[in-house]
Amino acid sequence: MAKTKNIAPIVEEQPTTTLAMHPKKFAMWLFIVSILMAFGGLVSAYIVRKGDGNWLEFDLPTIFYWSTGVILLSSATMHWAIASARKDELGQVKLAMLATFGLGLAFLAMQWQGWADLVAQGIYFAGRTSNPAGSFLYVLSGLHGLHLMGGLVFLVLILVAVFQLQVHAKSMVRIEMCATYWHFLDVLWVFLFVFLLVNAN
Repeated sequence: MAKTKNIAPIVEEQPTTTLAMHPKKFAMWLFIVSILMAFGGLVSAYIVRKGDGNWLEFDLPTIFYWSTGVILLSSATMHWAIASARKDELGQVKLAMLATFGLGLAFLAMQWQGWADLVAQGIYFAGRTSNPAGSFLYVLSGLHGLHLMGGLVFLVLILVAVFQLQVHAKSMVRIEMCATYWHFLDVLWVFLFVFLLVNAN
C-alpha cells in the first residue's frame, strides 16, 4: 500500500500595505489645509464687512502687479530645482534654489514697497483715519508674507542639505515638500491678488 505524503497547505502571503504618502508630506498637507482655513475665514470676513458699508475704494499699488510676476517666476525656478534634483544635476539644483530664494526676497521687498505706497495714499492699518478695506489688505498680504518668510527658511535648510549631498535622485522627500509649499504660497498669492483686485472697489 502506497504511503501518502503530507502536503502542507499553501499559504498565500498577503502584500503588506504601505502608506500612500510619506508621513512628513502628510503633516505638511495638514499644515497647508490649516493655512487655507485661516485665509478662507479672512476672505469670508472681508466679504461680509464690505457688505456692511463704509468701505473705502482705492486701487491696489502698481508694484503688487510686478510682485505677482516675480512670485510666479519663483515657481518656475523651484520647478527647475526639482527637475534638476531628479537628474542628479546638483549644480543646477543649487543655482535654481538660490534663484528661488532671491526672487522670494524680491517679492517681500516689493510687498513692503506696496505698503509704503498705501501709506502715501493715506491708507493705514489702524488708527482714526483707517478703514476696514485697508486693514484687510494689510492683514491678508502681511499674513501671506509671514508664511513666505517661513518658506524662505525652508529653502535655506534644503539648500544646505543639497551642499551636504543629502538631496539627490534617491532622496527627494525634503525638496519635494519644499517645492509643494512654495508652489502653494505662489498660488495663494495669485488668488489673493485677483480677489483683492476684483473686490477692492
